[in-house]
Amino acid sequence: MASFDPTKIGNKLKRQQHQLKVKKQKESTKRDERLRRRRTEDKNPRLREERRTKNVPVTIDKKRTWDEADVDAEADGRLGLSVDVLNPKQRKVEEQKAEDINPEDHLEVAVDDEEPAAVPTQAAAESGEEDELDSMLGSDSEDEDEDAGKSGRKEDRVGREPSEAPSAAPSAATAATAATDLNLTPEALIQRFPSLFNTTDRDPKVLVTTSINATIHWEAQLLTSLFPGSKYVRRTAHFHGYKYSVREIAKYAANQNFTHVVIINEESKKPKGLDIVHLPEGPMFHFSISNWVEGAKLPGHGNPTNHYPELILNGFRTPLGLLAAHLFKSLFPPRPEIQGRQVVTLHNQRDYIFFRRHRYVFRDKRGTEKSIQGVDGKLMKGVEEIRAGLQELGPRFTLKLRRVDKGVQRVSGQEWEWKAHDEKVRTRFSL
Repeated sequence: MASFDPTKIGNKLKRQQHQLKVKKQKESTKRDERLRRRRTEDKNPRLREERRTKNVPVTIDKKRTWDEADVDAEADGRLGLSVDVLNPKQRKVEEQKAEDINPEDHLEVAVDDEEPAAVPTQAAAESGEEDELDSMLGSDSEDEDEDAGKSGRKEDRVGREPSEAPSAAPSAATAATAATDLNLTPEALIQRFPSLFNTTDRDPKVLVTTSINATIHWEAQLLTSLFPGSKYVRRTAHFHGYKYSVREIAKYAANQNFTHVVIINEESKKPKGLDIVHLPEGPMFHFSISNWVEGAKLPGHGNPTNHYPELILNGFRTPLGLLAAHLFKSLFPPRPEIQGRQVVTLHNQRDYIFFRRHRYVFRDKRGTEKSIQGVDGKLMKGVEEIRAGLQELGPRFTLKLRRVDKGVQRVSGQEWEWKAHDEKVRTRFSL
């Protein structure tokens, strides 16, 4: 007897009825199997744990590969290596070594290590062709603006309300998630960029500007609400006006006690790139921007306040990733204002850095909501009846690191640069 082929049914209605009948039978079989498995796992919970352990999805992040670097390469702190600095095995070995050392015997050495290292100055030969276009800025006006900036900064610090956080509140480094522990930064990386890793209590002061003849002034103004203590200065678009170079802007900003210069670039009247200069000598980071959405276009968005936000850094694991994490950390004050309940998240996944800003609130759990679970899938004790609500403030965008310059701009040389052939291996990532 020939097998029945449902596709040979000539009547369209009968063919649809047969397909629905087969679909219902499959769903009924799956439901019966699911209920039978639930009854069996209720009697033996160990079977449920074993099933969940085996059913972990295999993603590209799970298949991530790392470079087998030698000891010399890791000691030099090379940025092109994809080495897991936050490897638990390496951390365990370092902790065992630290336990064998008596801290009292090395108290004087520890005090000396806390002193910031001297910042190397750029050589005159690295000035490049762009120095020919640089013009001299008025020294008298710079001195007056510098004095006014110091007094204004003191008045602003006095005028702010004190934070409700205790005196021993964690800084942005310890407030980061466990996935990015900035305390595990290699010593070679710290010696290579001493100015970036110099931890001080000074609040950052950011100068925000745009590229030449830019039209995205509103987007640049939004960045001033994002970075506390920032100021937006337009670049002249007049035909006969002098076009200041990035080197001149960085030099002027350093004389005015700015700590960073943020330059937002545009393409087709949309943000396309973000350049961040760490003053006074660099390094300079170049990012590309995608998926820019301002806060006013987000559904259910909130309005930000001028409170210092908390900072969450997640997913930065390589030396280059830790370098980028320290850059973002230096853009925000080291002491957040908890009463503002604002948090800025920088989540790195597959070398794409997702930028989000939220306001959070702790509330009672509703009857239809589930309790908070940990990473292991078990309920967290002590917070069974508490839920956290989030309201996005914006703007939201995605960054991708393209280049790291030694000083200011490309003429100073590159510490690292993105290359297209590096992404042929889909399981290897730089951050």
